[in-house]
Amino acid sequence: MYNFDDIRPYNQSEFREAYFRLMDQPGFQDAVSKFLSGYTVDDLRRDFAQFHTVDDVQSNFIRRWIETFLKQFTTGLTASGLEKLAPEKAYLFISNHRDITFDPAILQYYFFTSNWKTSKIATGDNLLQTPLLGEVGRLNKMIKVIRSGSLREKLANSQRLAAYIQYSLFEEHESVWIAQRDGRTKDGNDYTKQGLLKMVSMGRDEDLVAKIRRMNIVPMAISYEYEPCAQLKAREMALSENGKHYEKRPGEDFESIKQGIFDQKGRVTLVLGKPLQEELYSVPAELNNNEKLDYICKLIDKQIYENYQLYPNNYIAHDMRDGNNLYAEYYTEDQKQHFEQYLQRKSVIQDVGKEKMMDYLLRIYATPVDNHYHTNIHNSQ
Repeated sequence: MYNFDDIRPYNQSEFREAYFRLMDQPGFQDAVSKFLSGYTVDDLRRDFAQFHTVDDVQSNFIRRWIETFLKQFTTGLTASGLEKLAPEKAYLFISNHRDITFDPAILQYYFFTSNWKTSKIATGDNLLQTPLLGEVGRLNKMIKVIRSGSLREKLANSQRLAAYIQYSLFEEHESVWIAQRDGRTKDGNDYTKQGLLKMVSMGRDEDLVAKIRRMNIVPMAISYEYEPCAQLKAREMALSENGKHYEKRPGEDFESIKQGIFDQKGRVTLVLGKPLQEELYSVPAELNNNEKLDYICKLIDKQIYENYQLYPNNYIAHDMRDGNNLYAEYYTEDQKQHFEQYLQRKSVIQDVGKEKMMDYLLRIYATPVDNHYHTNIHNSQ
């Protein structure tokens, strides 16, 4: 009933021609030579003869790119959770969202290193505006999420997106990654928006919870020792406080993509939770659909909070914010001094005062501690 051509990734019959177009673009050639030392587009053309599927290209070429970024801009990756899943099944990975490109890329890298098939990736159209990014996205299983338009157009686009995600899961048996809400977490408070679950469950005349159960939802938690784009996020929060409208600068989305990649992120941890199958049987039948969606959002958030890796920086920020030493056992004095120096650098920006920037930077790092321990306290009662 729907035409997915403008939102779906390239299929197996299209990807070769699309890659040859991409290899002719100067911007792509520059990126290959800059980040893949000793490897050129001519090398890619030669190797391409051996690539027969999108997965071949990803596991041989894109994997190499991600490895380069991991080596240059992180100090190590820890990933776990696939051992709880079945490679023959399709899953809907609902993830907290801290970085535009790294969050889904880290999941794909985990798939590469575990000999799993990669997933499709739902990505906002505001991040695929340049022809180069659009081509790279469609060649790497990206689903375009169209966010602009009138209310009627947005509803129609949501229905079509939901239909395509369900088609991917139920018909193609391909997994999908999607962020738990529009945009990245700016204040460190990861939570799943009810609207996301309402969207993915649109259409198909069946019981709401049964439909969501069939999607094999897996909560995903990704944590960075040093928050990608922390300064940009703190600035945006400061400029939009008290309900003020924040107007993005021209090119700001692209700047966020670049800074997110090139920021030093320290250690990175990815944890895939347990599929929600059993937990969904606990959804009370007497709730209305909106209440059921809220209940399921909390099930997702519970796993994300529990699986979020808290680093010394998170505990230091929490103690600095509250003016105490409640979590001092989790960090050393040297680690605190190093983090304070980092905060001093990040809090200096032209259009926001230093004190305000410091407040929002601390919030980014401290909030995951609140969420983690609140969840555990709640569970023990």
